[in-house]
Amino acid sequence: MSNILELNSQTNWSNKEKTIFRFFAIYFFLQVLPLDIRFFRHLFSINWLHVQYRDIFYLSRYSPSFTGQDSFLNWIIIALVASAGTLLWGKAYAKPINYDKLYYWLRVLVRYRLAAGVITYGFLKFFPIQAPFPSISNLNTNYGDFTAWKLFSLGLGVVPDYQSFLGLVEIISGLLLLNRKTAIIATFIILPFTGNIAISNIAYEGGEYVYAFYLVSLALYLFAFDAVRLFNLLSLQKPVQPNHYQPVFDNKWKPYRLSLKSVFILFFVVLYGAKTYAGYKKGGYHFPEKKGIEQTSGLYNVSEFRWNGQLIPYSRTDSTRWQSVVFEKWNTVSIQSNKAVVLENLDTEEIYSDDKDRIYELAGTQGRHYYSYDFDSTRSVVRLKNRNRHYPSDQLVLSFQKKNDSTIVLTGLSAGKDSVYAVLHKINKKYLTIEAKKAGRRNALKL
Repeated sequence: MSNILELNSQTNWSNKEKTIFRFFAIYFFLQVLPLDIRFFRHLFSINWLHVQYRDIFYLSRYSPSFTGQDSFLNWIIIALVASAGTLLWGKAYAKPINYDKLYYWLRVLVRYRLAAGVITYGFLKFFPIQAPFPSISNLNTNYGDFTAWKLFSLGLGVVPDYQSFLGLVEIISGLLLLNRKTAIIATFIILPFTGNIAISNIAYEGGEYVYAFYLVSLALYLFAFDAVRLFNLLSLQKPVQPNHYQPVFDNKWKPYRLSLKSVFILFFVVLYGAKTYAGYKKGGYHFPEKKGIEQTSGLYNVSEFRWNGQLIPYSRTDSTRWQSVVFEKWNTVSIQSNKAVVLENLDTEEIYSDDKDRIYELAGTQGRHYYSYDFDSTRSVVRLKNRNRHYPSDQLVLSFQKKNDSTIVLTGLSAGKDSVYAVLHKINKKYLTIEAKKAGRRNALKL
């Protein structure tokens, strides 16, 4: 047998069906195959001896862009190219084509592209790092100071078990796509699941709705193959004819087919899953890796505050006076004050490797100002730098004096040479989400 595939019985395609197929064949070919220089630039930048899960994630999240960003305008451009290609195909190529065979291979291409997309996002949820548990600063920020998308992310972050369940659903649906016999089951799962994600991203002003709809469009194309037969069978209760096209692989092709599928599973499931788990154990990708000052993390009330030697009493409205300070476990200090904040936003899911780029804790929130810091333990000096890129000159150099386990005194100068003096007292505050987890679902909760 010389051909890779054979037909047990061929389907008669009408001219209208051929034209429609040509359009969608070109359209999804351009949507799925990496023809963008950005993809290859990232591909060749990967250290394949030490590949990270962020490298695989960005490969899987590829979608073509002619505008420099995720936009439905890219879809329109591809549709116009597909329309032109459809006309040229009908006029320039007159040789007989086995449309059943071509349709089969296009579905294979779309199946594996969709599988890569849902599996990679699935592992980020299964090991709950896509929406991490809120930081102490986030737990001490007023509800109204968050944007809609940040509230959605924080709400998912406080229920890691549910987030893992959502990830498991995506992983299972991706694995079902790897077998053509179970692909229709996968689309039944993906269409409502990913469709809900797309709508949620619009409702909560997230930035991933274009990519979510991209995955939905791939699932719709796969679902369309069996849609009419399913409707007739389940809704109209009419007998339907099964798909007669059966791929038959000769002995020469079988090893290659199995090898390609094995490579896909090893790369996107085994390797990516292991790397994502390692990233989860390391602490995820949203918060900085650099550790903060030992035995200092927590919420502190600012009992005394002086600016240029002038005592400023506690005030909720004063733009200079600090109200509270949070030391995180990592090297972030957040200061609550009434000073205006120009918001940082994360429009898309990003896995940054450098601490300076990890702005999740301050993105989509106001009311607190976030600083990264370096601590000189020999001189007991902390150097604070505002992590919001809109405030590059907001820096402080402060002497750090820990009087006891609950009192810290900070004295020093701002970048504008204003003197700062603050006395911080740690608050032994309990948080409902943490205490409820400790108590368990069936036990009484006391705060």
